Amino acid sequence: MSTHGAGTTRERIDALLARRAELVAPEDSRAVRRQRENGKLTARERVEALLDPGSFTELDALARHRTHDFAMDRHRPAGDGIVVGHGTVDGRRVCLYAYDFTVLGGSLGEVNGGKIVKLMDLALRIGAPVIGINDSGGARVQEGVVSLARYGELIKRHVEASGVVPQISLMVGPCAGGAVYGPAITDFVVMVDGISNMQVTGAEVMRTVTGQEVDPEELGGAHRNSAVSGNSHYLARDEKDAFEYVRLLLGYLPSNNTADPPVYAATEDPGPRPADLALDAVIPDGRNQPYDMTEVVRTVLDGGELLEVQPLFARNIVCGFGRVDGHSVGVVANQPAFMAGVLDIDASEKAARFIRLCDAFHIPVVTFVDVPGFLPSLEQERHGIIRRGAKLIYAYAEATVPMVTVVTRKAYGGGYGVMGSKHLGTDVNLAWPTAEIAVMGGDSAVTLLHRRELAAADDPEAERERLRAEYEQQLCNPYIAADRGYVDAVIVPSETRREIADALAALRGKRVDRLPRKHGNIPL
Repeated sequence: MSTHGAGTTRERIDALLARRAELVAPEDSRAVRRQRENGKLTARERVEALLDPGSFTELDALARHRTHDFAMDRHRPAGDGIVVGHGTVDGRRVCLYAYDFTVLGGSLGEVNGGKIVKLMDLALRIGAPVIGINDSGGARVQEGVVSLARYGELIKRHVEASGVVPQISLMVGPCAGGAVYGPAITDFVVMVDGISNMQVTGAEVMRTVTGQEVDPEELGGAHRNSAVSGNSHYLARDEKDAFEYVRLLLGYLPSNNTADPPVYAATEDPGPRPADLALDAVIPDGRNQPYDMTEVVRTVLDGGELLEVQPLFARNIVCGFGRVDGHSVGVVANQPAFMAGVLDIDASEKAARFIRLCDAFHIPVVTFVDVPGFLPSLEQERHGIIRRGAKLIYAYAEATVPMVTVVTRKAYGGGYGVMGSKHLGTDVNLAWPTAEIAVMGGDSAVTLLHRRELAAADDPEAERERLRAEYEQQLCNPYIAADRGYVDAVIVPSETRREIADALAALRGKRVDRLPRKHGNIPL
């Protein structure tokens, strides 16, 4: 009588090798052909493209679903439609999972969902980043509520891992319904133009329920999620571009919240370079004339390298990663080239979440300020600019990492207070001579304070100009703030790179004690 596993050692090894061979779908399979016709890689190809060559160790490769209803018992592929394991990116350990759309549409059920749960538990034990490669038809209908339960368990793991290990979601296919909330909780969402789709309600359901005809790409396409809703942090041209962005991103992040980000050898000349000297002329003579703040930011960062986060969303503020003297920094900067750098709901939420991410993973925050204030708008007020703008104030005030702020030009009203001011706990505040730090600009102040004088003047325009110059000389300059200690130094713009590097070096051992509490209550 034969028994399971009987045979010689060689026979058992041959059986295992044959079993492993079954895991890789043949190149001529219909599902794989359809995947490639849609311009998509298979799950295993994606794992190989992202990780260092030969570094992947697969886990639970032989797991199969246990469902015996709806003819599911006739198709029980090993792996159950998901590839999970760990490997390295630039020599650093990461845990990852990749949905396999060629197997049961990449649907999530009890067994393959359990594989992800196990992987995330492992990631927390070893302190490794988690990368999810999402290409899934959603919950496995044949498994009913069990599949929904797995989604809940996964989301619970994402919450537990938040702020403990970096979490990155790569969207390389469809993701709809409750499945979107797992990626939404992760730190970064990367979508691929043309093949990614993410929405709570699909176009078919939208038409059935509301009668609206909605284009799927307009509803949940990669560009809309990246530029309009802000659900995505990067819009990749193709899968290769997406993998490269993730690899670059990991290079700025620590493996977990008890480690420091990677440090690279400093290669920048400490002395002034031509690019530094160019900063002395970067501010236009016209106070309302735009300029590109990223030119200032890149001058300060090693190699001029800035990896932007959400570059297409809320373009009036810039968030991204770079290095100063080889150490990772997070950059937050008003962008005068778009909407004059004004703060609105989207900009506030974008910057607040980025600052909290930096704070969770020991990444110093460098802020560049040129802000006329919050956007005056009935629509903004109706949509909660008070509550939602307060998130940015909260994020700065809560952060304990080293923080350095540079005011380049305007810093008016609430915009001054919220953008990394000394009063919120920023360690070093610098200002250029062109900085205008005041409750409001000269023109607005003159209109508010001298309405009667202007009405009675023989030449109102000349009187307005005189009063404006007087106001700016007395109140609208960086020296008043420096006199009070709200600005630590007024510096020549070409000295900015060195001043920031020196400040961050001095702050590297910063320690902050907080009052004991479970957690704060940020105005969500």
